Amino acid sequence: MLKNTPLRLALPAVLAICLVACSNESGGGDSAPAASVSPSQASAAPSATPTQTPTTTPTASPTPAPPVTKVPTTAELTKALLALSDLPSGFSIEPDEGGGEDTGQLSSKDARCARFVALANAEKPPGSKASAYRSFSGGQDGPFIDEGLDAMGSAAAVQALQKSFRSAITSCRGVTLSIPGQGRSTMMVREVSAPPVGTTPVAVRMTATSGALEGLEVVLFSTGLDGVVLSLSVLAGAPDDLDGAADAGVTKARKILGGTKTGT
Repeated sequence: MLKNTPLRLALPAVLAICLVACSNESGGGDSAPAASVSPSQASAAPSATPTQTPTTTPTASPTPAPPVTKVPTTAELTKALLALSDLPSGFSIEPDEGGGEDTGQLSSKDARCARFVALANAEKPPGSKASAYRSFSGGQDGPFIDEGLDAMGSAAAVQALQKSFRSAITSCRGVTLSIPGQGRSTMMVREVSAPPVGTTPVAVRMTATSGALEGLEVVLFSTGLDGVVLSLSVLAGAPDDLDGAADAGVTKARKILGGTKTGT
């Protein structure tokens, strides 16, 4: 039985994100008012002298500046992670072993799986501005839950990242999972229904169909919270474990971090 979750979900930021600012311009203007005519009482024949009204130049309204995204610090993200009090009884916090050579790795000879392999093996998104992670164990036989919060800098970056992850899942049908001391197995990759929390939630299940790890199942989940992406990995768990952790994680993160956008 695996002691720790073999994979930590991390999604790379899409580097080229074009933000288009739109401004509305108002054109044209009102025609000048008609000149007034005043009859002259000193002359027998009335004469009219036009009085011109000064022409005013329309002033363009200033274009509002785009919202500035406040990037949470590592300390703020850590505070927003799940705690034991947020989970059912029986869980404990796993020590941070910092990955290393004992961490499981995915691989595939199928070029269509290259993106998914890179995403799942990454320690954290390359575009992450700040990160915080925590691991939980429900006992010797699990479930094992990893949670991560990564500040990506903007909601647009998070949404592009989620789109990239879903595309990577649908392109890949199977990978090989190798864990030192545990063996290797072929893993079937399938997108599954994600808990409906956060923005654009995505979930994938990897199931070992053969080899030393046959029967092993890992579910990876991620969702957006403004400019922050919340990720979970659940090993040896039931559907309720993912649903409960996802709901509690989003609720906690929203409560602590609030909105990440500031400015006008």
